[in-house]
Amino acid sequence: MNQTEIINIFTKKTLGLTFVLSAAALAFAQEKVGISGSVVSKSNQPVPYASVTFSNKANKQFSDATLTDEKGQYKLDLTPGQYDITVEAIDYKKNVITKQITAAGNIGALSIDPEASATNIKTGDIQGVVITAPSTKPYKVELDKRTYDPSQDIVSKGGNLQDVLQNVPSVEVDTDGTVSMRGSSNVRFLINGKPSALLGISEGSNALQSIPADQIERIEVITNPSSKFEASGTSGILNIILKKSKKVGFNGSVVGTLGYQPRTMLNANLSWRKNKWTWFLNGGGGYNEATNTNRNSNTNYDKNQEFQLLRSDQETKNKNYSKNYNANAGFVYDIDDKNSVNLSGTIRTFDNETDGRINYNYLYNYADFPNPYTLRTSDGNNTNLALQGDLGWDHKFDDKGQNLSVSLSLQRNKSNNYTDIFQESNFKIRRDEFDVDNDDDFNEIIGIDNEMNYQVSNNSQYSLTKTIIGKIDYELPIGENSKLEAGYRVDSNNNFYDNTANEAFDLNVPLTLMGKFTNVTNYDELFNAFYLQFRSKIGKFGYQLGVRDELSNVKVDYHNLDTDPNTIHSINNKKNYNNLFPSVYLSYDLGKDNQFLLNYSRRIDRPRSWFLIPYFSITDNQNIFLGNVNLNPSYVDSFEFGYSISKKKYTLNPTLFYRKTTDDSKIVSYQEDENTNVFFTTPVNLGTNEQYGLDFNGTADLFSWLKLMGSFSVFGYKTTGEFSYNTIDVKGNEVTRIQPYTGDGLSTRARLNATFKVDKTFSFQLQGFYRGPQNTASQDRKAMYALNLGASKTIWDGNGTIAFNMQDIFNTRSMRSVGYFPTGVRESYMQWQPRQFSISLTYRFKQGEKIDQPKRKKDINSNAAGDDQQGGPM
Repeated sequence: MNQTEIINIFTKKTLGLTFVLSAAALAFAQEKVGISGSVVSKSNQPVPYASVTFSNKANKQFSDATLTDEKGQYKLDLTPGQYDITVEAIDYKKNVITKQITAAGNIGALSIDPEASATNIKTGDIQGVVITAPSTKPYKVELDKRTYDPSQDIVSKGGNLQDVLQNVPSVEVDTDGTVSMRGSSNVRFLINGKPSALLGISEGSNALQSIPADQIERIEVITNPSSKFEASGTSGILNIILKKSKKVGFNGSVVGTLGYQPRTMLNANLSWRKNKWTWFLNGGGGYNEATNTNRNSNTNYDKNQEFQLLRSDQETKNKNYSKNYNANAGFVYDIDDKNSVNLSGTIRTFDNETDGRINYNYLYNYADFPNPYTLRTSDGNNTNLALQGDLGWDHKFDDKGQNLSVSLSLQRNKSNNYTDIFQESNFKIRRDEFDVDNDDDFNEIIGIDNEMNYQVSNNSQYSLTKTIIGKIDYELPIGENSKLEAGYRVDSNNNFYDNTANEAFDLNVPLTLMGKFTNVTNYDELFNAFYLQFRSKIGKFGYQLGVRDELSNVKVDYHNLDTDPNTIHSINNKKNYNNLFPSVYLSYDLGKDNQFLLNYSRRIDRPRSWFLIPYFSITDNQNIFLGNVNLNPSYVDSFEFGYSISKKKYTLNPTLFYRKTTDDSKIVSYQEDENTNVFFTTPVNLGTNEQYGLDFNGTADLFSWLKLMGSFSVFGYKTTGEFSYNTIDVKGNEVTRIQPYTGDGLSTRARLNATFKVDKTFSFQLQGFYRGPQNTASQDRKAMYALNLGASKTIWDGNGTIAFNMQDIFNTRSMRSVGYFPTGVRESYMQWQPRQFSISLTYRFKQGEKIDQPKRKKDINSNAAGDDQQGGPM
């Protein structure tokens, strides 16, 4: 195709963009042509992961090979000529045919016959069993993302999204459910390419546990997102793609799980496809108990004060009882060959009850003062209801891949939290300043009672979030190798918070309001985004250039009932940002599935809504979280250089990365009064943070009975910044402390997954991970490691699977750290969930095994979000 032809295309489509024309002119001066096809069995069933080898009869240098995907389809570039095409797959006879390749296009289906001794267990029907047929590679590298297929993850069978994430390369899950990538926890979650009510207001462990593992088709790990994706999430995006069956007739599966600590789940995935209609229903529910333990030991420096708190120990144990239910139903209707509409609705409920117990023990250096203690018990309840409706329209302008997608998502999330707190102690401290010269003064200020002292309080929090997301995405292919993409997205989020806190220092007096923690907040966000992206290929060199413009408008309207004149009573704050976020992706092919990758993107980390609210809520009067209305976004420039090779027996993907964050946001801890043991935590913009290192992921089929998947990363970090605050020292003087957060060093992450095949229907899996220590000037974080076990057995002629898994076999998965303060040292320990195990049973039923093949041409670059019914990620 010459330049004149390109200009004609752009004139016809009214998109005359000069930089696209010049790039495309180079892209089309190619000798190779793009071809596609499929491999099917004798009964016209697609054969996934078959080897297709094209041997050029005139020149062997033009030969090439590929593998079919999970749908039995393949694509590759070939020099025109006559080829011997060899098709091979496990349990199938080899087939060789000769074809003349003259021009780009689909060369049709290649047939392959099963071996006479092949098992009659269908590969496509046995989800998650890796030993019955040609297995899918669980890890795949693409130009702008990496895709993880959890179907072979035996350890997470019968579990939830949090269990699956523990095996995803480049991803770590802390004991409290915090998800991080390459040491950074600022991860953005998407469901089918967009934010979802399924994850609720919070993206913590409760939300992750509400999505069953059986409903997840794949997870896209996007460490350096392109301009097509929203710019939030400085460490990257995790795009969760839920299952949607393409089989005709009525098909589905049901999964039941029992476990300990008590854990029950029942989930179903159902679909019905006939003619122009596709209906689907995914849903289920479960009950789960969890026990988490948190310990803090504070050792104060002895400054030779007559009355000095030397040590305090705190142990928190919470028992959680949670129930969750979710359902997602909808349909897709193909109006004609060029238009389809989709409509779906989602409902999710979550109910959690918590029994908490906190023990405080104190040690003073005053000889006559008995060692006091405090016992704090709490009963809490959290209910959450999320609703979501999605409407979409997809239009195909032609059969060349020119598409338009329009979608609208309405989401509503309501949450109620209520906590009753009862505290008893064997001493009380009056609110006078300490001035201890003799025993009489001491006993006057510190009341030592034979009777217990009591405090009761409660805290309630109501929150309501309403979200509207509208998207328009347009795709324009230019020839066989190039594509232009453009789009617009609007996000409107309204968050309402209503907090009430009460307390009394005696059982016989009425509760009074805690003014700081009784507040109402309206938090509104409006984001407008535009993006333009161009992708092309010149010989072995591929590139993708994009830019995204996001206009952000944030409003915070906050009011509390505090009467202290030194306290913030109300805030009416507006923040506006207008930022450009470029992205560049470059690739160079060394051979088939063998390439170098270089990319760059700029990202933003916007403060979460409750990070901007001064006094959000209170559940522990010695560890209090405070918001920071002056908190600003952080920005990151991210670079990656990687190599990817994928062969039949192995895949390797080492990546060097460098990431620099400005206005880096950190959670810091401090004391307003060093005579007490009350710690405050708050987010602040500290300074800069640099991270660099090597991230290595790979798979290996060492033997027919052993498969490995592993990841290893080593990264250096350099943090610069400091935090200043005012405090009352042990002598009663007001001083300004400067707490440095400068630090540098190296840290490591490692994970290894070994799957052992015993026979064609039984396999087991060992999964281990290690996270190395990480140190800064204010904190030393200790190493953490654990080992998990899973086993899977196929039954009922391939229609059923029974699986067993045990999480944290040796009960070592805990988070330990040492924090350094001007007044002393704090040692912390957290274990969110001790060792647990479960057994699950899956039953699959099907009316038809035929996969309904798409009627229209599907471009290789289309549908980057992996969602068949959405308009891309944006």
